[in-house]
Amino acid sequence: MSVRRLGQSLTRLLGVTYPVIQGGMAWVADAQLAAAVSNAGGLGVIASAHLAPGELRVAIRAAREMTARPFGVNIMLMSPNAGEAARICCEEHVAVVTTGAGHPGQFMQEFAAAGIIVVPVVASTAQAKRAASAGAHAVIAEGYEAGGHVGELTTMALVPQVVDAVHVPVVAAGGIADGRGVAAAFCLGASGVQLGTAFVVARECTAHPNYKRKVLAASDSDTLVTGRSVGHPVRALKNRFTRELARLEREGADPDTVMSLGVGSLAKAVRDGDVEHGSVMAGQIAGLLKEEKTASDIVTGIMQEAEEVLALLGAT
Repeated sequence: MSVRRLGQSLTRLLGVTYPVIQGGMAWVADAQLAAAVSNAGGLGVIASAHLAPGELRVAIRAAREMTARPFGVNIMLMSPNAGEAARICCEEHVAVVTTGAGHPGQFMQEFAAAGIIVVPVVASTAQAKRAASAGAHAVIAEGYEAGGHVGELTTMALVPQVVDAVHVPVVAAGGIADGRGVAAAFCLGASGVQLGTAFVVARECTAHPNYKRKVLAASDSDTLVTGRSVGHPVRALKNRFTRELARLEREGADPDTVMSLGVGSLAKAVRDGDVEHGSVMAGQIAGLLKEEKTASDIVTGIMQEAEEVLALLGAT
């Protein structure tokens, strides 16, 4: 069975060619990257967490200048600007909103009135059921392998349980960066995939070159999860920042001290290129990435490889 057929419930819902969503990574997922992914046939996503309301509106309009295809906006629900971001998405008639770090229930009515497709990121079957019951059109089941904020279940364990728990399309995320991962996601019952770290090293991504180089140089064991002591576990590449954060947590530092160290750390790495004192968020799959490619090559390459893998599975 072909990738397009396996992913048709998602591609029809989103109005895209391929069942691929680009992760809404703060400071990384800007209008340029989102437009490039959408032009490649996937769903590009603009991150809103680090943007002031006016900046988000500008980014949405900039993306529209670069692509005529659907794209989305990611809203981090724990952000103080979440309400304003939701309002602007409705006013600008954004096609799709993905959400993270919370339940989007308070915004579902206005999203529905604006005709916006809502796809929350979930880390458990309970979260998935709650999102689907609230009217989510699909859910992104993101496993522990992902970069950035993570849950506790791996993608392999989480995705099939979420598939069995809800009646909406399920998008697999976490630890996927090539066609083998896409094929595996379909075998688990997913209708598509979300990729984050793979798009960090897209040529159209405006992250600092130092950030990209560190991702490309990473091995399979180069990430570390910190922040569990304050209830916000985050996966990033090991550096002086993560080692200091891990030390504070081991020594039982008070939550305010731990949290203060993280303030501005992602921008420091993505924007300023300080990959030793900043947070270089990346997934465990970083070790699989060896070169910078265009968004188009990333999308078409993984789709072609997934087709080949699925064909081999069908031949056995």
